[in-house]
Amino acid sequence: QVQLLESGGGLVQPGGSLRLSCVASGSSISLYTMAWYRQAPGKQRELVAVLIPGDNTNYADSVKGRFTASRDNAKNTVYLQMNGLKPEDTAIYYCKQGTRWGQGTQVTVSS
Repeated sequence: QVQLLESGGGLVQPGGSLRLSCVASGSSISLYTMAWYRQAPGKQRELVAVLIPGDNTNYADSVKGRFTASRDNAKNTVYLQMNGLKPEDTAIYYCKQGTRWGQGTQVTVSS
């Protein structure tokens, strides 16, 4: 069964950038849809980006033009490059494959 491990979160100033990684083990990601979600304090978990096999990617309107999701099948890893970060991007970011979730990585955007 796949296990997902996110990393790359941290504290960044508004306008800054971070790159999140999600390494999968126990299953190849190449044939699967992968997704990034986030959950801010007191809010529901929301979809950020979906990576469909074949390099099709869809984004939430709130992150379009600022975030870029990608996958490296050879490394069994998906990434989320986040640029132009805003305080409202503060959340725990999760990686998902099927019904499996990672443990999340905290992103805090604050001056």
